[in-house]
Amino acid sequence: MRLGAFAGEIGTRLTWRALADAVVRPFVAERDRWPLWTPILLGVGVLAYFDLAAEPPGWIGAVAAPGAFVVAWVVRRHQAALIAALAAGSVGLGFAAVQLRADLVAAPALSARIGPTAVEGRVVRVETLPHGGRILLDRVSIAGVRPEATPGRIRVRAMARSDEAFAPGDRVSLRAELSPPPGPAAPGAFDFARRAWFEGIGAVGFAFGKPRLLARATDEPFAFSVALARLRAAMTERIRAALPGDAGAIAAALITGERSAISEETLAAMRDSGLAHLLAISGLHFALVAGILFFGVRLLLAAIPSIALNHPIKKWAAIAAFVGAVAYLFISGASVPATRAFVMISIVLLAVLTDRSAISMRLIAWAAAALVLLQPESLTGPSFQMSFAAVMALIAAYETASGRFASWRREAGPARRAALYLAGILLSSVVATLATAPYAAYHFNRLAVFGLVANLAAVPITSLWVMPWAVAACLLMPFGLETVALAPMGWGIEAV
Repeated sequence: MRLGAFAGEIGTRLTWRALADAVVRPFVAERDRWPLWTPILLGVGVLAYFDLAAEPPGWIGAVAAPGAFVVAWVVRRHQAALIAALAAGSVGLGFAAVQLRADLVAAPALSARIGPTAVEGRVVRVETLPHGGRILLDRVSIAGVRPEATPGRIRVRAMARSDEAFAPGDRVSLRAELSPPPGPAAPGAFDFARRAWFEGIGAVGFAFGKPRLLARATDEPFAFSVALARLRAAMTERIRAALPGDAGAIAAALITGERSAISEETLAAMRDSGLAHLLAISGLHFALVAGILFFGVRLLLAAIPSIALNHPIKKWAAIAAFVGAVAYLFISGASVPATRAFVMISIVLLAVLTDRSAISMRLIAWAAAALVLLQPESLTGPSFQMSFAAVMALIAAYETASGRFASWRREAGPARRAALYLAGILLSSVVATLATAPYAAYHFNRLAVFGLVANLAAVPITSLWVMPWAVAACLLMPFGLETVALAPMGWGIEAV
């Protein structure tokens, strides 16, 4: 009996060891691709936090991630345990990141509907809508609400336009009915209350009558966000003044990210044709802006032999492109797609500076990990999901087809190169459409049937005409000459 028990124990150990080896060996063989799992594991931690019914104790995230990484160091000689500990540490790090983020943005929020009541506040952002407008206020005072219970920010829809134009930093008063930010309309639907929490918005509502200006912005130092909002608002107004109608509204959307003035008819047409992605500043726009600056600066420097022969003009051009990308990130409002695109463009330009290749899955993995750690709440939104799905699919297609396209291009004449360019656009549209279709169906209950044909026609116009003039308009704006570039930019927008 003892011999049989001993033999059974040995057999069990061998079975478990074989099972562990079978599970671990593939991971060990793919060691160079371990970083690709980092954003996925971080995302598991973020989703675990959002799936909880109540706020967890603050120590959980602070202890889980460091504890798991300490365990990983202790068991570093045992591959199975090391992999499990690293995975647990990454999940814990995602949980800790979203816990910290939620704590940092915590602010009072209304618990019940109030009003109509008197409201005063400082203008942070003004959105011009087809009917009326929307104002975001901070430094708020609300009649009947104690200061310690007053939300840090409120967003109010005003149907009646004020007699005076407001700018960020102005102080205004109005009568409004306010309520807590609404939750999802159905289980699994968009949760505005969650988004409002992370934006510091504690109440939303409607204004009765016209908002009234109390005081213009003073010369006191503004918070960076307010100063940036003033710059974006001024640029948006100058663009719309030079290009009236939807052309100016779309031009403003492409430059400053302000899309509120685009008519519902045009928005519907862009969505139905699969071109709505052109209005959301993302990878395409950042790649074009950085590419235009990179190749433009490099061309100018190459035209000066004394500089071109004695200095690394390629790296100088990369630095200029990075500066332009930073400026574009702030001017465009730093949305989730813009931030993701900026991180990826920055890595690409860093690769140019260090003589490395950067178009790879590892690039998007580090970009996704950085965004999940900095803005973990974005993980649950369609913007994050669709932008990363599209880029991931495009990089996979690039890794598969780049060699073949390069060989065709080397042997091609001008006509064939143009055909290859159009084929590349078509392939990119097919890949991006297929990758984002499940997310579009889930979040928006729609699919763009004509997306392939529309993108084949519109993307070349946007790439070769609209965006170069947009860069030129920004460079000319400090001199008051933006109309010189905005007029031809408007022709391209009308063509789209």
